[in-house]
Amino acid sequence: MNCEYFGKCGSCTLYEMNYEEQLNFKIQREKERFNEFDIPNIDIITSEKQNFRTRAEFRIWKNFDKNEEPTISYAMNSFEKNALEIQSCQIVSKDISELMPKLLEKIKKSEELKFKLFACEFLGSTTKDMLVTLIYHRKLEDSWIEEAKKLEKEFNIKIIGRSRKQKEILSEDFIKETLNIENKEFYFQYKEGGFTQPNTKVNIKMIEWVLSQIEKTGKDLCELYCGGGNFTIPLSQKFNKVLATEISKTSIKSALTNCSLNNISNIDFIRMSAEEFVEALKAKREFRRLKDIDLRTYDFDTIFVDPPRAGLDDTTRNLSKQFDKIIYISCNPETLHRDLKELTKTHKIINFALFDQFSYTNHIESGVFLNKV
Repeated sequence: MNCEYFGKCGSCTLYEMNYEEQLNFKIQREKERFNEFDIPNIDIITSEKQNFRTRAEFRIWKNFDKNEEPTISYAMNSFEKNALEIQSCQIVSKDISELMPKLLEKIKKSEELKFKLFACEFLGSTTKDMLVTLIYHRKLEDSWIEEAKKLEKEFNIKIIGRSRKQKEILSEDFIKETLNIENKEFYFQYKEGGFTQPNTKVNIKMIEWVLSQIEKTGKDLCELYCGGGNFTIPLSQKFNKVLATEISKTSIKSALTNCSLNNISNIDFIRMSAEEFVEALKAKREFRRLKDIDLRTYDFDTIFVDPPRAGLDDTTRNLSKQFDKIIYISCNPETLHRDLKELTKTHKIINFALFDQFSYTNHIESGVFLNKV
């Protein structure tokens, strides 16, 4: 990838390396980090070299030159944390890349659309569905809705307008996505404001890697931090029943919708934190959210965790140790390393993977499969 903003835009921090070099740098760094553990093999999941992000956010920068008409452009933070005006972005998907200049050109010509416009978010999919969120520092009136609807129609996209305490949904607040996983199609709705994996192709490979670690046993799966069911729904094929928890209301609603879209009936989604779930499992507290679920009917042998950057807390680590098999997806190798020090006291690492979801940055995601000793 040859981007004219390498070394200027603060988004791509490993700009001095080509794709293979930056990937090898991260692989060697993580091998050194985890070298104290007995890891038989590390699977490497690579990314496309460019046009891999289906989710992106840009600031809108207004340039007031005294000698010219004021202009607006997309902007990112520079390495010095200043606004860097950009005309294009090499890491976003082709659909987003093609839409960006056309959309901005139309916004420039409309006083209603460009007035106090602060940021623009794109959420795309492999199905060509596109959601654009325009964020403002002002109240959005009917005149804005009228202009924005013209954009929706012209570009065949969905638009949401946001300002403080205001959200204007012109048509729909989600996109439709189809993921082909192990030659089977799974259907999802990704809502605006909800969490989605930004690199769709790597996401598919991540799910397939997890599936490759599991054999059908007739047992049940416990999943914590399930989000919108990204892993849950494909994983449900491998288990008798699945109990999945998530704290976010938006994510739980998405998970239930996605479950229905795929005609899956062996998953129960519960809105509760990991800590609350542990209390419920140990019968320390009663929860109204569990009134239709009898935890005693589950025969768990596997736990799947995909925690935030903070990793697992003491309670969740101790819960995980009680399962025969642990599948851990991590977005932070530092907290994963900390957690593995405890988990390997009772479990053995069977397989380990690195997922290069954020190419040209220092960030890399990990996956670990452990069996009880």
